[in-house]
Amino acid sequence: MENFNLTRILIFLPGIILGLTVHEFCHAWVAHLCGDSTSKDQGRVTLNPLKHIDPLGFIMLIIAGFGWAKPVQFNERNLRNPKADVIKIALAGPLSNAVIAMVLSAVFSLLASSYSADQSSPMRLTFEILHYAIYINWGLFIFNLIPLPPLDGSHLLFYQLRRFPAVYDALYKYGSFLLFGLIIATSVTKINFLPIWPAIQFLGEGFLSIVGYR
Repeated sequence: MENFNLTRILIFLPGIILGLTVHEFCHAWVAHLCGDSTSKDQGRVTLNPLKHIDPLGFIMLIIAGFGWAKPVQFNERNLRNPKADVIKIALAGPLSNAVIAMVLSAVFSLLASSYSADQSSPMRLTFEILHYAIYINWGLFIFNLIPLPPLDGSHLLFYQLRRFPAVYDALYKYGSFLLFGLIIATSVTKINFLPIWPAIQFLGEGFLSIVGYR
């Protein structure tokens, strides 16, 4: 089965591990900088992938194309400026993936200008790994900005909704089910209820063009 092709999975792995690890590290690091030591006490201010990767979420990401890492916990009461700091912490993860994608795009373009990327090239595997890593990180950037729990975008939306307790509680309680429902509906019907892939293509191809790759 194509979804369980070992070579394909091994090519995906570096981008997935890099993206998830840096994403969660940045959440933890920014939370620590903002005054809360919860993530540091839990050993999450580290670039050790084993501290961040959730086994089930990791497997789902490889097999189904969506998944999750261990969420970084923080205590808002310890933050110096809770309203602004929650937004900083939420944005830190997705923005780190965007930065990774940009840096890898520049590296990819630089290598492409110096080496052949055809099927006979010994650099072919490196090109494939880099190419997948670029799009994986753009995917993590876009997907995590969706304003539904448990994604980072939910923190940006929900903090503004706390003045409306009924709406806040309903979205927090049922948002995860809505998210998974949209994912399943997109997969079954092939209708883009979550137009993530077009956005990934736009950013991926667009930035590669900006850094000189043709």
